[in-house]
Amino acid sequence: MNKCEQCIVRQLSSLKALTKDEIIRLAECKTSYTVKKGEPLFTEGENVNGVFCIREGICKMTKLSANGNEQIVKLTAKGELLGQRSMISEEPVNLSAVALDDMEVCFIPKTEVMGFFNRNNQFSLQVMKTICGGLKEADDQVVAMAQKPVRQRLAETLLYLHDTFGVHDDNSLRVKLTREELAGIVGTATESCIRLLSEMNKLGIIRLDGKKIIINNPTALSKV
Repeated sequence: MNKCEQCIVRQLSSLKALTKDEIIRLAECKTSYTVKKGEPLFTEGENVNGVFCIREGICKMTKLSANGNEQIVKLTAKGELLGQRSMISEEPVNLSAVALDDMEVCFIPKTEVMGFFNRNNQFSLQVMKTICGGLKEADDQVVAMAQKPVRQRLAETLLYLHDTFGVHDDNSLRVKLTREELAGIVGTATESCIRLLSEMNKLGIIRLDGKKIIINNPTALSKV
């Protein structure tokens, strides 16, 4: 019970609306485990029958295009719940979730979560707010892809990775993405992404060290 009461997921997600008795029930029914880097939490089209709580680590949410290419839709980190939308809609998950580093997650069965949803109005309201927030982000992303130039989208993505997920001791971005993955988030060809990174590197805005990306000048990057 104490772990669930103090857990970062509960403090930052819709679980904060649960009562003390519901938290006790949550602690009794959840399953905790480790997901190794590169392993999937779930795969697009799967029926997950519950909610995943991210206690530690980062995962990428991806979708396969018609030609079989993987598109990163978003990144998620500790404090977030995965699977709420498909649970409410009673449909298979629309995205895959793959660990970018070793993750600690808890799984809460759908029967228990829906019990909380049906009995606790504040919890159900928080769940719906979270789902609505995700839809708003998706709308904003569509507009950004259509209206903002690639250079600006890349700069915004780098700042997002820096501000949201932090850096290592050497100041390199904590989230390590391949150039293909980064291009997928930005919504451009890999070659264009590599060229723009090289330009920013020459200007001293960022520094490239192998696969590592170090943001030397966040202010200059924000002006891009």
